[in-house]
Amino acid sequence: MNNKLIDLSSDTVTQPSDEMRAYMCKASVGDLQKGEDPTVNELEETVADLLGKEAAVYLPSGTMCNQIAFKVHTNPGDEIIMHQESHPAHLEGGAISALCNLSVYLVPGVRGIFNSSAVTEALRPNDVLYPRSRLVFIENTHNLCGGTIWPLENIKAVVAEASKLGLACHMDGSRLLNACIAADLTPKEYCMPFDSCMIAFSKGLGAPVGSALAGSKAFIEDALHWRRAFGGAMRQAGIVAAGALYALRNNVQRLKDDHDNAKRLANGLCGMTKIDIDMDSIQTNIVVFNIAKSGMQPSQFNQELIKRGVRMSSYRGNVMRAVTHLDVTTSDIDTAINAVHDILAE
Repeated sequence: MNNKLIDLSSDTVTQPSDEMRAYMCKASVGDLQKGEDPTVNELEETVADLLGKEAAVYLPSGTMCNQIAFKVHTNPGDEIIMHQESHPAHLEGGAISALCNLSVYLVPGVRGIFNSSAVTEALRPNDVLYPRSRLVFIENTHNLCGGTIWPLENIKAVVAEASKLGLACHMDGSRLLNACIAADLTPKEYCMPFDSCMIAFSKGLGAPVGSALAGSKAFIEDALHWRRAFGGAMRQAGIVAAGALYALRNNVQRLKDDHDNAKRLANGLCGMTKIDIDMDSIQTNIVVFNIAKSGMQPSQFNQELIKRGVRMSSYRGNVMRAVTHLDVTTSDIDTAINAVHDILAE
């Protein structure tokens, strides 16, 4: 095994740089719960301005951002409309039902993207037999479908239809800045249609902790209540919030490097006869490919990768997932391609 593990299992494995660590060490701190942490306050103001919203709140995770948004927008027994492969439906510990007492209407779509007619069709009748449709959820970029980007015009159409039907709209923008870099759009342009939105700092941006939820002042006032109720009220959080500030100021434009590396990896895998990969799905920093023709199970395939100093992850069936990030170089990508080639050759 190589001494260095090239970790493509997720962009959550990123390590804070020496410069980020130094910036965090110098952060001014205070009691966040009392609104007295100056670094957290600065981060929240920065995020609100970045996303074009009145206010924002710093939270420990993107999952907490989503669940708090659900609590603010809905009442127990209501229903959320989302794509069938959405993150909250599969990867948030069942919190929609356990914490928010909500049901979910899962709609189909192409690589995580659905159209306005799907919202219309999912709307429940105004009848006591049914849950009440209350919220439309969109994920941009879409994680489980390979980091695909929602076209802005598609978003506008979906949100317009939802508004016409009396539904609120929330966007999970954990990797929103990846979408912005790839589509050459600003965060404000993407977030403007939504009642609420969130971004994560601990993925491609490379900060160690946290996400932020943004919306109107009234929305954030309610969100602060649920932050407390969900146990997310921190104290001297400026130390970790400083990492997020550093990331926003230094690590956004370089996301293009991750996208380029993802395309390089996909191109390297594309020519291998035992791999199936949809090149059109490679839009940002996530690469998904099917290894069914190799005759190997994903767990076995990953163990062989690890022996060669590379790690990826698997989703369902025979699908492997590789995520590029700031700790992965072009040379690392070439090593990963060679590792896959060697495994398949054996």
